Amino acid sequence: MAAQIIEVILLVTFSLYIILHANASDPDPIQDFCIPNNEPFLPCKPLSEVTPQDFIFSGIKSPGNFSEIGFSGISVTPTNFPSLNTLGISFSRADLKLGGVNVPHLHPRATEIAYVVRGSIYSGFIDSTNRVFAKVIEAGEVMVYPRGLVHFQMNVGRYPATIIASFNSQNPGIIRIPNALFGSGVNDILLEKAFGMTIEQISSIRKKFISKEIVS
Repeated sequence: MAAQIIEVILLVTFSLYIILHANASDPDPIQDFCIPNNEPFLPCKPLSEVTPQDFIFSGIKSPGNFSEIGFSGISVTPTNFPSLNTLGISFSRADLKLGGVNVPHLHPRATEIAYVVRGSIYSGFIDSTNRVFAKVIEAGEVMVYPRGLVHFQMNVGRYPATIIASFNSQNPGIIRIPNALFGSGVNDILLEKAFGMTIEQISSIRKKFISKEIVS
């Protein structure tokens, strides 16, 4: 009987652990801020060395480099803006040329809120029942994409478009669906069966996402 009670306690404890960690976001900070320090054994820069400039980022004044599908994205995380460290947030700037597309993708660790600075964007996401929630949003409007759901954007206006997005994680991560499927070395036969395409068609698509040095 005692062994059964212990087994039940362990099972309940394990279940609570899984539930709590499945719903957890970034850890809560235990101080006002922590700007990473280059010195060993000192995770945060000493307060006396922190300046206002540490909290200012100027890297999204202009668009980044555009892809062949008319999309430019600049992610802002603690990697390029150290003051975001421990704060549980990050953001990005996205620019789309006429007809430009931000391909279907997802962020495994964050919910995203996108604000349209200018332009008209066909924007939406797909839920776990394959229902699409999409519409055209205009400058000044905001759309939210729930954590882990596939979402997308396309410039359907007559002018270039700009979006500023924020995330409730300092490291939201990104998985671009086309790249993940055709640029990661997934077996060709599996893709052939999954999409009903020929090996030749798959190879043609793969060339856009994977370098010749990588063996499929």
